[in-house]
Order: sequence, then structure tokens, then C-alpha cells
Amino acid sequence: MRILLAEDDYVTRKFMTNFLSKYGECDVTVDGMEAVDAFMMALEDGEPYDLVCLDVMMPVMDGYQALVGIRNLEKDYNIQEQDAAKVIMTTALNDEKNVKMAFDLGCTIYSGKPIDKERFEQALKKLKLV
Repeated sequence: MRILLAEDDYVTRKFMTNFLSKYGECDVTVDGMEAVDAFMMALEDGEPYDLVCLDVMMPVMDGYQALVGIRNLEKDYNIQEQDAAKVIMTTALNDEKNVKMAFDLGCTIYSGKPIDKERFEQALKKLKLV
């Protein structure tokens, strides 16, 4: 599985990288712009990501903007919905407004922080990624 992680907090980034690496190759970015660029390069190389984990509050481009950019790239590359990357928003913003916005923009799962390993693994299983 190819995984893209976008997380600006060093401690969370380190934790998530270690956690996700057991499931596949994990590329790491520190802001939304880097995430969209990495996603585009993977599409251009013919090696798209299976899973994208996006923090919401990041510099340069937030997770919502990155999600829109990723979904737009998939449209540009004519990627069908069933073949689209699974996107998990990882954030401390757990209020209804933020959750709804993430799903409206195309996220697959919304995971609150701090990350609960067991619940996150259950989400990966639900998505049939593990």
C-alpha cells in the first residue's frame, strides 16, 4: 500500500509515520501544498497513493484545501470513485461543522486526535486497506 501523510506537528508526524509504515510505503509532507504536489507526482508516475492522511490545521494550505486539490487531481486524471485514494482527516477539530465539511469535500473517514491506534486500525480494516 502507498501512503501519503500530511502533518505539520513533528511529534504526531513521527508517531503516524512509525504507525503507518507497517502497512506500506509512507511518504511524508509537512503542509497541504506539499501533499498535493506529492499526490500529483505519484499520479504522473503511475503509482497513485492508496491512502492519504491529512491534518486539517497546517501552514501554507490546510487539510481541507489539500483534500479539494487531491479530489480535483483525481478528476483531471479520470480516476473513478471506486479507485480514488481513501482520505482520512486527522485533526483535533472534532466539532460537527468541521466533520461535515470534511465529508462534503470528499474525505473517507474523520479521525480525531490524539490518534487511537486500535480505532485507526479498525478504520483501515473497514476501508479494506489491511
